[in-house]
Amino acid sequence: MSGDIAGAHLDRLAGSLTGLLVGDALGVPYEFHSADSLPPVELIEFQPPAGFRRSHGSVLPGTWSDDGAQALVLLDSLLVQEGLDLEHFSKGLLRWMAEGLCAVDGKVFDVGIQTSRALGRLAAGIPPRQAGPAGERDNGNGSLMRVLPVALWHQGSDQELALLSAEQSLPTHGHMRSRIACALYSLWVRCVLAGHRHPWEEAVGRLRLIAPALEMDAQEMERVLDPANAERVQGSGYVVDSLWSARAAVLETSSFDACVRRAVALGNDTDTTAAIA
Repeated sequence: MSGDIAGAHLDRLAGSLTGLLVGDALGVPYEFHSADSLPPVELIEFQPPAGFRRSHGSVLPGTWSDDGAQALVLLDSLLVQEGLDLEHFSKGLLRWMAEGLCAVDGKVFDVGIQTSRALGRLAAGIPPRQAGPAGERDNGNGSLMRVLPVALWHQGSDQELALLSAEQSLPTHGHMRSRIACALYSLWVRCVLAGHRHPWEEAVGRLRLIAPALEMDAQEMERVLDPANAERVQGSGYVVDSLWSARAAVLETSSFDACVRRAVALGNDTDTTAAIA
């Protein structure tokens, strides 16, 4: 890589992570509100318009939540351990919960129900690979919201990237559906960074190619990849909807600020949709 190209690539990596934090922070005041109760999209800012009942009222505008903090914990672990070490990463998650590691001002104010349950299991000594609940109803977006650093850090094969992205889900979200969503997202990020004209379609094709080697359940794959998901986006906390809602925000806009505002405008889990987008 020449100096100019390498510098531009590093800028894009830094911009990607910054974008996650900004999207998360932008969505915080609007979380749990339905789409029809939000301000017009052009008025969505860190400080909502006068008269809007903001969520997390004691949290300062511009503060990222659990999405950003967990992503930073994952990034720190990848860099310190020079790879994905689930034991080290899980200890970081427990420090985030107990000490506010990577949280703004060390304050944790928003913890998903499933993540909280999983961290309790980790604290009780259950190994990271078994700690994440894995039932049908355990498919929240808590591992998808933080996986971006794996895609930015990893330089190996698509198969390894998909595997690591799925594995980082295990400490909190063990179901195959959540793991597949994380793998697809990281491949999508890789294709965006590589400049593919149709990065989502390219990522889907790559995932289908490597899924058998990764022993990904075919039925769960189809649940995640079903194009009909595009017609049902609602910004919810369900992992498949979160992924497709973020995709909608990306495809329907042409700039960063428009994208994260569009993600927030879907309502409900606003900070997470915008962070993923």
